[in-house]
Amino acid sequence: MPRFSVLIPARNEENYLPRCLDSIKVAATPFPDQVEIIVALNRCTDHTEEIAIKYGAKVVHEDGRNLARIRNAAAKAATGEIIVTIDADSRMTSNMLLEIDRLLRTGKYIGGGVPIRPERWSLGIVLTVMLLAVMLMWRRVSGGLFWCLRKDFEAIGGFNENLVSLEDLDFAQRLKASGKSKGKRFMTIRKAHIITSCRKWDEFGDWYLLTNPRLVRRILRGKSQEDADHFYYDVRR
Repeated sequence: MPRFSVLIPARNEENYLPRCLDSIKVAATPFPDQVEIIVALNRCTDHTEEIAIKYGAKVVHEDGRNLARIRNAAAKAATGEIIVTIDADSRMTSNMLLEIDRLLRTGKYIGGGVPIRPERWSLGIVLTVMLLAVMLMWRRVSGGLFWCLRKDFEAIGGFNENLVSLEDLDFAQRLKASGKSKGKRFMTIRKAHIITSCRKWDEFGDWYLLTNPRLVRRILRGKSQEDADHFYYDVRR
């Protein structure tokens, strides 16, 4: 049984997936033959699948406009002890898997998230990140990349497929609640992080979320397929 299963949802990610996979390969160096990568392909029309296969990843297909369903499709194919989620346009630091392994071996943590660093900065991006950080601090969770034992992932039912957006925040809160019932903490890793692309800001503008509060509120409710399609599932790749 592998130690890690790394889950990646991917729709037309040929421009980003190689860097994501390269970062995982480097982070997997201390765990030879103990890291499986599963790419969940979503309506891909480019070379994403060929790239995933070239890197030795498993591939599954899920065409729904629902990130929870896409992530869960990858999780169903996982065989590792530990589930790690990352988006195709993000890269993990080289010590990420070491930190996850170290924290879970203590038995003190149910799992958690990591800090997120954009690959570029602007005033609009800084203020947006600060706003998101306040929201996460208020709920006392983090995201970006999730990690937990597969048995705990399955115990809470994975990601909530009734949500078409903010399934990640919902997952974090349910994982935290599950940990509390077992006397374990939800932990934000501080010695590792992910670097994520700014493609949504590149597409919509650096001030887009700050100047569209109604859209943000609807996305936060997680029920508007139209808004989710606009912001997540039908964005140009």
